[in-house]
Amino acid sequence: MREIINFNTDWKFFKEWNDNIKIEKLNGENITLPHTVSEIPLHYFNESDTWLVSGYQNIFQYDKSKLEGKRILINFEGAMAAAEVFVNEKSFGEHKGGYLPFVYDITDELKDGENLIAVKLDSTEREDIPPFGNEIDYLCYGGIYREVQIIIADNISIENVMLTGLANQNITGKIRIRNSKKESIKETISINLYNREYHICEIKKEITLKKGELFTDITVDEHIDSDRIELWDIDNPRLYRLEVSIASNEDNFSVKIGFRDAKFTENGFFLNDRRIKLRGLNRHQSFPYVGYAMPERIQKKDADILKFDLGLNIVRSSHYPASRHFLDRCDEIGLMVFEEIPGWQHIGDKKWQKVSVENVKDMIERDYHHPSIIIWGVRINESQDNHNFYKETNKTAHELDKTRQTGGVRYITGSELLEDVYTVNDFNYDGTADPLKAQKSVTKLDKNVPYMITEYNGHMFPTKMQDCEERLIEHTKRHFEIINAVAIDNHISGSTGWCTFDYHTHYNFGSGDRICYHGVYDMFRNPKLAASVYSSQTNKRNKIVLEPITIYARGERAIGGISPLMVATNCDYVELYYRDELLAKEYPAAGKYQGLKHPPVIITMEVNIPGVSDMGWGDIKIIGYIEGKAVIEKNYLSNPTFSSLEMYADDYEINAISEGSSWDSTRITVKAVDAIGNRLPYINEAITIEVKGSGELIGNDNPVLEGGYYSFWVKSNNKKGSIKVTVQNKRVKTSSIEIKVK
Repeated sequence: MREIINFNTDWKFFKEWNDNIKIEKLNGENITLPHTVSEIPLHYFNESDTWLVSGYQNIFQYDKSKLEGKRILINFEGAMAAAEVFVNEKSFGEHKGGYLPFVYDITDELKDGENLIAVKLDSTEREDIPPFGNEIDYLCYGGIYREVQIIIADNISIENVMLTGLANQNITGKIRIRNSKKESIKETISINLYNREYHICEIKKEITLKKGELFTDITVDEHIDSDRIELWDIDNPRLYRLEVSIASNEDNFSVKIGFRDAKFTENGFFLNDRRIKLRGLNRHQSFPYVGYAMPERIQKKDADILKFDLGLNIVRSSHYPASRHFLDRCDEIGLMVFEEIPGWQHIGDKKWQKVSVENVKDMIERDYHHPSIIIWGVRINESQDNHNFYKETNKTAHELDKTRQTGGVRYITGSELLEDVYTVNDFNYDGTADPLKAQKSVTKLDKNVPYMITEYNGHMFPTKMQDCEERLIEHTKRHFEIINAVAIDNHISGSTGWCTFDYHTHYNFGSGDRICYHGVYDMFRNPKLAASVYSSQTNKRNKIVLEPITIYARGERAIGGISPLMVATNCDYVELYYRDELLAKEYPAAGKYQGLKHPPVIITMEVNIPGVSDMGWGDIKIIGYIEGKAVIEKNYLSNPTFSSLEMYADDYEINAISEGSSWDSTRITVKAVDAIGNRLPYINEAITIEVKGSGELIGNDNPVLEGGYYSFWVKSNNKKGSIKVTVQNKRVKTSSIEIKVK
């Protein structure tokens, strides 16, 4: 039976590699994974600060008397960008690529007692590794930024389980068995399906492992007939535990699967034969200061933001495979995923392309079981056509997975369609043009094909949290216009806008400060006003949304006033009160936004709203109604002042570092507010953050507020207890909260 040991603590880090790191124990920086090679400032840094050739060391204690006859493997889930692993000076070769796992059998190099494991990590942007080789509009940072495990397995063991469920109750895919014995062996493989603790069925397969073949793939295509199977759906993401075991040694490998069918057609997208309009955003996995190096809780929180805060049903993992933690959470909450291989516009030489094809293979082999993944992206984002290369990526994907379709994101028109779905970035809308290009004008085909918009907006209208109101309004309107156009066209399966979160980039992209302000959230996961475009489409039974697209100031807009006033809401209608006098009762603009279930409400000058004519300037109140009942209210002060710092955490309880585990973290948000709790978007004053107890601050302890917000993350150490966080600004009362560390 296998044992999986987390191997994330007690690493030593060296900013510069030297060969002694692989030879002897040295005194380096003590770190716990996930780790970034260089913490960077938020703005105006040199991206080359992350381009290090660094080193890591750890010690693995091997007890030969207890582990005789076992195989010892080490698994790295993600190390950017080229990693050479050494065990007692023995090199296991170099792995190219920072987004997918790699595993080595280190058994034969182990000795009784201490064993030195070293990693030489090249985080430079090498032209032989995707996505590098030319300009690239995002940073990839560096570090062993995902987890590492030691796997203790029998000589006959399960290497991988690539199984998934279909709506017809078929379990299909393959199981890979490792045979480290140098002989032919007959084995019995059992596949058991569970609904929580209830056993649904068992499938047995008799197999022969041939002498001299390290790996044997077992094809599985079995039908089960059970009234206990519910289909995985975005509203009911039912998961089942699938356990595969070997009879002779009880080796066990468990994955969670769902039963579902996903199909892109020329008439839209269907999940379990139900037409669903895909509405989503792209997501970069980067965070302030530490880049990619964030643990499980934080990865999963991003999925929750997409599903529950924004009300989306799909995310594109631009432009690389996501963390397994993120994908696990997508499975659990019913958030569909478009997952793609690393890359951005550039196609390298044949060796580069070989690595990219290997990325297709590794991505599918790791993530095959995830029901949330509905399409594989097998083309380098926004690249030119390359017939032979993309014929090979599609062939690889279809050989590995016959249940999912392929897509390939391009921005050029008339591109050769080798994939199953024509996926395209449509940046036609500039505020005046048609929101989208006509499908046939893009594909240059004489018929409709399965078609999806994979990016829009983004660089067409970058917007910062602290921008003027007119820009915030236009940013919001552009998102409304495009999702409405997508919704109206039944030949478009859906869309993923650019993008969820602002992100770090190179000096020659974005706003020059190394940030692309393309998100509907900032990099700290705080919502801009445009986020309400998506959250307002949420089913009102799940969440009631009322977000006026204004900061409410008389002279902020050109000429002055707040008319027209757009309100993003899923209410039936809204009422506007000025100094407690009803000025307007307005319904959603269904005539203008015919594709949206919840169009915005637009209140115009015709109803005389504050800031116009002789109305004066006073407090207002906006009330949202559902079925005639007032359900939500938003108030604005005409004379706001900085009253307090509101502070709250995503989670008030996190885990201490235990033996082998990664560190844990939670985000804390500070918001400058007026007397009734409204954010003050133009406060850019400094705050001082103090963290005491069983944790530490990630990033700057004396930052400035941006858009009235600042968020930061605290991380646990190996001590149980609590983390006390205090935030000060000399104008208001000190705020503090406490995080329990268990």
